[in-house]
Amino acid sequence: MTTTIPPRTRRAAPPAEPTASASDAASGRGFAARVSLGRVFAPVPSEFLLIASTALLLTGFGLTMVLSATMATALADGQSPFEVVLKQAVFAVIGIPLMFVASRLPVSFWKKIAWPALIVSVGFQLLVFVPGIGIENDGNRNWVRIAGLQMQPSEFLKVTLALWLGYVLYRKRTLLGLWRHVFIPVVPVGALVIGTVMAGHDLGTAMVLMAILLGCLFFSGVRLRLFLIPLILVVGAAAVFAVTSPNRMGRIMSFLNVDSTACYFDDCYQSLHGVWGLANGGIFGLGLGNSREKYGWLPAQSNDYIFAILGEELGLIGCLVVLALFTLFAVGAFHIVRKTHDPFIRIVAGGITVWIVGQALLNIAVVLRLAPVLGVPLPFMSQGGTSLLSVLIACGVLLSFARTLPQPALAPPPASGRAASGRPASGRAASGRPARARR
Repeated sequence: MTTTIPPRTRRAAPPAEPTASASDAASGRGFAARVSLGRVFAPVPSEFLLIASTALLLTGFGLTMVLSATMATALADGQSPFEVVLKQAVFAVIGIPLMFVASRLPVSFWKKIAWPALIVSVGFQLLVFVPGIGIENDGNRNWVRIAGLQMQPSEFLKVTLALWLGYVLYRKRTLLGLWRHVFIPVVPVGALVIGTVMAGHDLGTAMVLMAILLGCLFFSGVRLRLFLIPLILVVGAAAVFAVTSPNRMGRIMSFLNVDSTACYFDDCYQSLHGVWGLANGGIFGLGLGNSREKYGWLPAQSNDYIFAILGEELGLIGCLVVLALFTLFAVGAFHIVRKTHDPFIRIVAGGITVWIVGQALLNIAVVLRLAPVLGVPLPFMSQGGTSLLSVLIACGVLLSFARTLPQPALAPPPASGRAASGRPASGRAASGRPARARR
């Protein structure tokens, strides 16, 4: 008996995978474009929102107070009451978009432009000594007039010096235990930058630049004994600059004079009217636009003493609101310093925070007569387009740094079915291996 073996059936070959067509490729590119567009609208850290919102609120607050402080003098000079505030608003319209554009730039960009930006800003500052371009006002020569626009180049030195110090100290981060690497090139270049400002007799701006230098050194993590030497040098230089100027010494001595009314017609006139403006405001103020000191009594009422007009019109409540906004700004900036893992970000953010918050406290201390008159504007609020522009650019740098902060990981969503009760939902064990079938 023979058995017939059936012929083997030939297995059909698996169907070939379809090739991607042009439409599929186009749809892939469209998906990638949607993903890239989604990154633009991705959630931002809370520090970003805190810094951006306080900067915008302080800028709007400042425009309102500049309008209120300058309406009377503008009408007395035969000008439009909106003449000054419109010029300030132009710099705000330019600076706010620049702030958000700067917030999109990567950290590598700020490292690359640290040296070129400082060189350009120092060259810009040297224009104040060029005849026909530099302008002298009240003994200070720190302004330039180009194409009908008056600017203060020293304001840009603040942000560029912070970037340069952050880059240099970041590159030397492993050598900061040696004094020569801490001092060179930080001290020579810092002295050059501050010297160009002091050559124009602007002690207030020079002190702010000194504070930025010390702040960057502090946040770079140098040893305390190495930090004390630059601190002593800065204090000594400020004392020398004060003693060598009779005008500065007069203001300092008037600040220390107990009988302030004795120098009312001399060095105490401005500081006394600033205190009187605050006293007139009381708790709730005289009302927006109802200041009395702005009618020619208080010098620099829209610049260095705008906080006095604020206190007179909006009272203690308005002053506390402004102080609260600066406090929130400081909290957001210091969160960047605390959370970042990049030494460059920590140093630059620390220097910018010391600059903006320290300058605000110094300006308020001058108005309260807790410090001698130094001619330092109130950030975001004082009249001065260059000052507002530089502060908004610095805020853009902080916002760029805020985007790099590590975000807490979100908890995974609970699995459905039996996995929610702690048991595996499929035939796989909790370890990920396939479960053995029961016999």
